[in-house]
Amino acid sequence: KMATVPLGFNIDSPRWDQSTFVGRLKHFLNITDPRTVLVPEKELDQAKALVEGCRAGLVPPGSSQEQLLYAKKLYDSAFHPDSGEKMNLIGRMSFQVPGGMAITGCMLQFYRTVPAVVFWQWVNQSFNAFVNYTNRNAASPTSLRQIGVAYVTATSAALATAVGLNLYTKRAPPLLARWVPFAAVAAANCVNIPMMRQQEIINGITVTDGDNNELGRSRRAAVKGIAQVVLSRITMAAPGMIILPIIMERLEKFTFMQRIRVLHGPLQVLLCGGFLLFMVPAACALFPQRCSLALADLDPELRDNIVTKHGDKVPYVYFNKGL
Repeated sequence: KMATVPLGFNIDSPRWDQSTFVGRLKHFLNITDPRTVLVPEKELDQAKALVEGCRAGLVPPGSSQEQLLYAKKLYDSAFHPDSGEKMNLIGRMSFQVPGGMAITGCMLQFYRTVPAVVFWQWVNQSFNAFVNYTNRNAASPTSLRQIGVAYVTATSAALATAVGLNLYTKRAPPLLARWVPFAAVAAANCVNIPMMRQQEIINGITVTDGDNNELGRSRRAAVKGIAQVVLSRITMAAPGMIILPIIMERLEKFTFMQRIRVLHGPLQVLLCGGFLLFMVPAACALFPQRCSLALADLDPELRDNIVTKHGDKVPYVYFNKGL
């Protein structure tokens, strides 16, 4: 037997105000919690079943609101918001802290030689490709060829930037050389994300009115969403990759640090984790997940079509910008 959902409870209603940065930060602190990557697949499937049952108005007898909210947390951390499909573990935002801290720490530690730069930039772009593909707007299908072209292009951009700057900074102050990995990551993000999601730019993404009624597909909405994601990703990496090199540059001058060089890598990985624990949800929270675009800024053809059908009743359209 199933019980009815508690009166007035809507599992899809945000727990925090998504129109404010603080509300979005609390939301993403919840769903990017790295502990959720340790949750067994069976428990994730049970959480999905509970969420879907709750949407249908039925839940197991005795289900508390806290249990329902925890199920929604697991669901949001592991299932795509558009398709409802389970995302691969590496691509989930909840994996950004453990995955990102290991790769970023190694990029910051092994920056002196070209082979090390090439290897760790390649690893990072492979990781980014998983993340970008996993968190795309699922309504716009992407072919394997497009994924391959995006991956090769972004990796090439990262390597060209990293190797070029690495050679250029040989005679520059040591701190500048430590900032090369960030420059490469920023350059690659500007290429990787638009390339991986190029179908959205070519064909547009679905936009809706305030009541989630579909209005058509917009290329301008896709461009705005992708631009915000690029800025978020660069912001996510910036504090750790800019501040940590300054910290390490000063620490390495101490005698005790020179005696424990073998521990510099693990130390940077741990410190990167500290930065990412806060920066992953903070960067995701920079812009609303349900992005809006003024009717006046829409593609002319779509704008005219909406005005013809709805007059001035639709001042803004809404869409999922992806992560």
